[in-house]
Amino acid sequence: MSVALHTLPAVVGSSPGVGGLRTRRRQPPRLAPLRAGSVETASAVVVSVNAEVEVEKKKDEPADVRGKVVVEEAAAAGLEALYDDGFGRVTVKEYFAAARAISTDDGGPPRWFCPVEAGQPAVDNAPLLLFLPGTDGVGMGLILHHKSLGRVFEVRCLHIPVNDRTPFEGLLQIIESSIKYEHDLSPNRPIYLIGDSFGGCLALSVAARNPQIDLVLILINPATSFSKTPLQPILPVLEAMPSDLHVTVPYLLSFVMGDPLKMAMVSIENNLSPPETLQKLSDSLTSMLPLLSELADIIPRDTFFWKLKLLKSGAAFTNSRLHAVQAEVLLLASGNDNLLPSGEEADRLFKSLKNCRVRYFKDNGHTLLLEDGVNLLSVIKGANMYRRGRQRDPVTDYLPPTSSEFKKTFDEDHKLFHLALSPVMLSTLKNGNIVRGLAGVPDQGPVLFVGYHALMGIELSPLYEEFLREKKTVIRGMAHPILFGGKHESSRQELSRFDTVSMYGGLPVTPINMYRLFERNQFVLLYPGGVREALHRKGESYKLFWPDQPEFVRMAARFGVTIVPFGFVGEDDVLELVLDYNDQKNIPYLREWIESINQEAQRVRDSVKGEDGNQDMYIPALLPKVPGRFYYLFGKPIEMKRMSNVVRDRKSANEVYLHIKSEVENAMSYLKRKRDEDPYRSIAQRALYNASWGISAEVPTFEP
Repeated sequence: MSVALHTLPAVVGSSPGVGGLRTRRRQPPRLAPLRAGSVETASAVVVSVNAEVEVEKKKDEPADVRGKVVVEEAAAAGLEALYDDGFGRVTVKEYFAAARAISTDDGGPPRWFCPVEAGQPAVDNAPLLLFLPGTDGVGMGLILHHKSLGRVFEVRCLHIPVNDRTPFEGLLQIIESSIKYEHDLSPNRPIYLIGDSFGGCLALSVAARNPQIDLVLILINPATSFSKTPLQPILPVLEAMPSDLHVTVPYLLSFVMGDPLKMAMVSIENNLSPPETLQKLSDSLTSMLPLLSELADIIPRDTFFWKLKLLKSGAAFTNSRLHAVQAEVLLLASGNDNLLPSGEEADRLFKSLKNCRVRYFKDNGHTLLLEDGVNLLSVIKGANMYRRGRQRDPVTDYLPPTSSEFKKTFDEDHKLFHLALSPVMLSTLKNGNIVRGLAGVPDQGPVLFVGYHALMGIELSPLYEEFLREKKTVIRGMAHPILFGGKHESSRQELSRFDTVSMYGGLPVTPINMYRLFERNQFVLLYPGGVREALHRKGESYKLFWPDQPEFVRMAARFGVTIVPFGFVGEDDVLELVLDYNDQKNIPYLREWIESINQEAQRVRDSVKGEDGNQDMYIPALLPKVPGRFYYLFGKPIEMKRMSNVVRDRKSANEVYLHIKSEVENAMSYLKRKRDEDPYRSIAQRALYNASWGISAEVPTFEP
């Protein structure tokens, strides 16, 4: 593992000069690469100013000129679905190795470094990401995430030398000079500040003092609650401890700050047998524990007590200025934090900050970024917090799922669900033959999938999985805007299904979003029945609630889109609807809750009259059944490129619309009829088949 250190930018003169002109800023020379995984130390690095002259000249060029090469490389590389993000290959042992390599005091001030493994961003105009470290000050706390974040951010980390005694406000000035410099270079590009523990205080304070700069804060267990730390009663004891016993301090902190088991679990595969998992965990834990003694070098006794004073002053400074924070904030809080009351602090900050969202990790400890199962990029994407301009664009700012995200979602989290249902995917070839798999679905966009929205959208997960596995295609699902607003989230909001929808292509259903997706030849999923269909009432299974307006047909004709109607059946073999909308409207408390939710929700069908336009949100009461099987049939593609008359002729558009609707209904009728012929519709028969042929074997079904 390698890092490259960069000294802080020296700012010459003031930002606004005389007569409104800006004075020239000069970037300082960069340090040569530092091999953090070797025995080299920061003091051994040779600085060559002359070798960096050309680089520094390029830094003085306009942003669009400097970014030309980056843009061209990004266009060549791109980010395809299931690209390798490198997440999960680095362990906590690398953190200790890197921290040991750069913790030796080189007499310099705090400075930024760029992790070499972060590489060059693969997207155009990637935002800047500045990591502000926790109490250790080393700046390597993001090491498990360097590569995955480096594909979509310009990553820089702050390093505070072990013997540095810069006060809190001095650190603020260092960070402020950097963000002001970067803001002047690219005023329309957001700057992300990731503040870990103590770094959270720095991030919040910088945001409070610079409301004019577009900042996005990602806070991980911020130390704003330091006055309530469980360590308070033992701090006087530690301070009175003889200096020759200072080695006990890091051992104590290591178990207070994080969960050793979760830290040891990093990079251990989840598909191993229990004995193999136990053996690897034992080996990892055994090799990691001796490294804890190295914390005595990273955080010596004098430094430790200086950090405590810094924490105290930083928390007080930050808390007095929370009211001035205007930035977007995503707060990651641990429920098992033994160093800080992070759960309670999440409650407080959620109420105090103007624009704050929370993701709560109830089983994790203080060092969240060094623990197993936490992919920071996935959290940012799921919360819709990634953007490259002043406002998030759900079309151009979307990042496709990575290979590690796909593995986590479908090979781990949803594995039992999909194994129990064993979905059957059928498609229709151009000659009308029905085959198993997705061979009948076009490989090139733009394509619009139009179908039946099952109860609670239960059909979505297998559909997304199959398209990614077989075609490596992301389906951009048009969904109700309420799924993306975060209005109804709480201060203990855990990762949810809504985050997964965003990660796998979901975006608000609007005409302009659909227009722009077609323009970019994307694969789009539309449910004309919307909420009314997905939250249908008793006795309404497989009934379409489509509006009368055929607008999507006319837009599809304009862009020459291929429309693929599809049907789905299986919800009645999995769920039983106990309390529906009509039942709940007769219960006073539930009626009031439904009314309050829908008063705040954005209406997407106000122009539609009658029952089809009733898009009220509610949560149905459901009971699970012994699972049957899911069946999908993608109909014969309908090419709209030869139907230019549909764009202006409403009658022709309506005829195509009714044809698509009838194709969806016919597909569901076909599946309901044919599933009775499936010898493996019962989960018992499928279990026997898997026991004989293995769980990875494709379970047979009826002959199409």
